[in-house]
Amino acid sequence: MCGRYVLKREDLEALLRQLGVKDIAAFTSRYNLAPTSLVPMVRGPRPARTAATAQWGLVPPWAATPGGSRLANARAESVATRPAFREAFQRRRCIVPASGFYEWETRGGRKLPWYFTPRESPPLVLAGLWEEGPEDAPATFALITTEACAEVARIHDRMPVALPPEAAEAWLDPDQPTPALLPLLRPLPAGVLAATRVSPRVNQVRHEGPDCLLPPSGLEEAEDGQLDLAGLG
Repeated sequence: MCGRYVLKREDLEALLRQLGVKDIAAFTSRYNLAPTSLVPMVRGPRPARTAATAQWGLVPPWAATPGGSRLANARAESVATRPAFREAFQRRRCIVPASGFYEWETRGGRKLPWYFTPRESPPLVLAGLWEEGPEDAPATFALITTEACAEVARIHDRMPVALPPEAAEAWLDPDQPTPALLPLLRPLPAGVLAATRVSPRVNQVRHEGPDCLLPPSGLEEAEDGQLDLAGLG
């Protein structure tokens, strides 16, 4: 799964320029984004492409209540066939900008956070699906996950799908057929990501700010640093 990620303001601006859409001026850097957060996404083909603020945790259009169960992640292996995602995969795909993402290593009963970010030229172009919200409510989205690449696999068996930059146009084109899209839902090649142990402050969703990316201190290493599972959807 993917349960937390980072989006720095400068990385968002760079990707929006690359995709040819207007900036979301109100967004500031976030270092501990969790499900239910309101975050930027990009949707639609050129020239109608837009950037919008959406809530992480997709609510299918047939859900009994608009605020009901939210789906933070969709598995690449079943996204084209699972009823909750099938129609969105066909017609409502989006890109979610990210500077990097977190995964947790379990060691001696403790949850130790690691931060994964590109070695060169962030941000990550994460593949997502979106649904319209009810009146006066934001759209909702889910991130697609796949098998872990070499750097992530020693910590966790899944990772978010990060699209190559040249695939963004096809992903945002609602007329692309499923057989052309499924090959994009693969792990990153080995060597693309750098992995860094970070402070267990990020284990708690209430903690926000650049210090989430600092190395763990000696005191933090001695503490339990239990993971706030509620923040992972």
